[in-house]
Amino acid sequence: MYLGRNLSWPRHALGDRLFQLDQAAQAGEAPWAPRVDIKEDDKRFVILADIPGIDPAGIEVSMDKGVLTIKGERKQENLEEGHRFTRVERAHGAFLRRFALPDSADAEGITAHGRNGVLEVSIPKRAESAPRRIEITH
Repeated sequence: MYLGRNLSWPRHALGDRLFQLDQAAQAGEAPWAPRVDIKEDDKRFVILADIPGIDPAGIEVSMDKGVLTIKGERKQENLEEGHRFTRVERAHGAFLRRFALPDSADAEGITAHGRNGVLEVSIPKRAESAPRRIEITH
């Protein structure tokens, strides 16, 4: 079974808003964007972003009004005098990714760490609230 690059997220599990905001690179705000995978289990969402050659300390992960932003920059390699590139395929420059988080995400518990060229952003889920009856007073 081939799923392709654009997996459909089950709306009942993730909500209509999950990760729909990520259009920064397409809108010209950044010349490139790292590839990401997004996975989910019962307790959290995890964003895995490929960032080879970028020091994780130079990446900014922020949260504002339900939107998670990952931004940073891959510097272009400086060449010694007399050297030149014969091919350039690796993207460089600033990057920006934005993700609208679902209501079930716990923004206060978000953590991030980088290792082996991959940034992992862990977004815990809030406990589901139980329905309650509201009494009507006379």
